[in-house]
Amino acid sequence: MPVRIDLTLDCSDAQLLAAFWKSALGYVDQPPPPPFATREEWLAQFELPEGETVDDGAWLCDPEGVGPRLSILKVPEPKTAKNRLHIDVRIAGHGTPAERWARIRAEAARLVAAGGSVVAEVDKHHVVMADPEGNEFCVAAAPPASNS
Repeated sequence: MPVRIDLTLDCSDAQLLAAFWKSALGYVDQPPPPPFATREEWLAQFELPEGETVDDGAWLCDPEGVGPRLSILKVPEPKTAKNRLHIDVRIAGHGTPAERWARIRAEAARLVAAGGSVVAEVDKHHVVMADPEGNEFCVAAAPPASNS
């Protein structure tokens, strides 16, 4: 049986992080599950803590349906340690190592403009970055397409 995964990011500002990850991954807002017309309707079925609103979460998906869904949920406690799991953003395209590295650096620059920050560049292979709340991720080249 094939298994699909979803990823969840805890945060202090779900809408800020959702905007960043939509830009980084090309994701879109995931529609609410049927039969609900809105996220507000969907959330109304749960006993949410006083004051919690739809803005305290964001649900994103790959418009092509290939990548994992991403839930972004507001939590009261701040980030306190390095991630034990992180996302790798893979940049498509082939070419020389210098051409791949140029594409990686260009994507890192785009993500800095979207609110991320560069943590480190590693051996002209990948760039370690942080999203607006400090969650680390890497930007690297996609593996070459297989001939099978």
